[in-house]
Amino acid sequence: MDALDELISQFAAAVWGLPLVILLIGGGFYLLILSNFLPFRYLGHSLDLLRGKYNNPNDPGEINHFQSLSTALSSTVGMGNIAGVAVAIALGGPGAIFWLWVSAVVGMATKFFTNTLAVMYRGKDTQGNIQGGVMYFIEEGLGKKWKFLAIFFSVAGLIGALPVFNVNQLTEAINYILLEPNNIPTGFGTNLIIGFILVILTSVVILGGLQRISKTVSKLVPSMVVLYFISVIIILIVNYDVVPYYFSSIFTDAFAAENYRGEPMLGGMLGGLIILGIRRGAFSNEAGIGTATMAHGASKTSEPVREGLVAMLGPAIDTLVVCTLTALCILVTGIWQTSDENGVSLTAAAFEDSIPYVGDYLLLLCISAFSISSLFSFSYYGTKCLSYLAGAENKHYYNYFYIASILVGATTSLSMMINLIDSFFAFMAIPTMISTLILAPRVMKAARIYFKKYKD
Repeated sequence: MDALDELISQFAAAVWGLPLVILLIGGGFYLLILSNFLPFRYLGHSLDLLRGKYNNPNDPGEINHFQSLSTALSSTVGMGNIAGVAVAIALGGPGAIFWLWVSAVVGMATKFFTNTLAVMYRGKDTQGNIQGGVMYFIEEGLGKKWKFLAIFFSVAGLIGALPVFNVNQLTEAINYILLEPNNIPTGFGTNLIIGFILVILTSVVILGGLQRISKTVSKLVPSMVVLYFISVIIILIVNYDVVPYYFSSIFTDAFAAENYRGEPMLGGMLGGLIILGIRRGAFSNEAGIGTATMAHGASKTSEPVREGLVAMLGPAIDTLVVCTLTALCILVTGIWQTSDENGVSLTAAAFEDSIPYVGDYLLLLCISAFSISSLFSFSYYGTKCLSYLAGAENKHYYNYFYIASILVGATTSLSMMINLIDSFFAFMAIPTMISTLILAPRVMKAARIYFKKYKD
């Protein structure tokens, strides 16, 4: 297992090299400039859309704007925000968060373009149902000669949509916060039991299809964000005297790599720090990866630009708000400098340090909601990928593969799971960004028409 872990780690490092960083961040900057910073100029209109001001029940699609964003957020507002940020700080210190922010700001533009395309070029599955997603906008927007990219995305999505990282970190959290302090022995056996409980919970929801998934997560997502927000605000109040110092250190350490503990990349430690932040940002908000296009592509709307505007709120909520809260929580307690913990255990240590006796239990409650909602959404993405590859009549087979993977995630190491998902996220980003950059002028043409109508 150690040899396999090392192999997957080296593989992830190789695919997350300079070409992918240029494609994700360079491509995102190009889209931001091409749109004349449109995501920031229409935030108010995006919120109106999210509130349902322009909903039309007769529009094509399966779920409304709020449900589509909730479904997308339930897969991104999760362990990436809690464990992923902890990993970034443990390896790179405060400066890694600056680069995570960069990925979010750029990611808002990327989300606008990819999710506008998801509705603009919806296709049909083998049962004649309207579907959206990267694979469909590649085939419908670029033509059959580009179908190899759509297939590549879908194959990578079969692994990229697996819940193994979320399950792994939820299992670690239950062990670290609940079982070990109460002198309950932990190991493969208890991990397997946790895995089986998660299998039962997940099966009840995901076998009910998108409607049940979207209704469940649209209730879970807002409440879990509020609970997490309140908990972290308490920690920041307790440590109010050092909050300004650590907030400023995010900027001052962004170009100082003395805290970086990972492998040097791009010729040095600074390059490694930049890639670490961008990699964790992509894992957190998935901008440019393409999974969210499958949720937003199912939205009830006849205006593709509207869905792009709603989707771009994702990185703002996920990374600029939730990830920043986690980062400050870990930084102000100083735990990241004194503890050998990593991942969710580091965040739990920070909670316990500032809110004794109940802090880590509050975190466990948030983690449970984050992780379980993520389990529901990612299954939907995987079934869409299999539906594209093997036909809609066979998509349900993915759920069995997905459910089995929960047991794998519960019983293996953090590094193996995070590197495995990172690798396939990288593969998904390649066709997503290439096709989006090619089709971007069509999005801007549609946007100009839409905003002219909106102003009139």
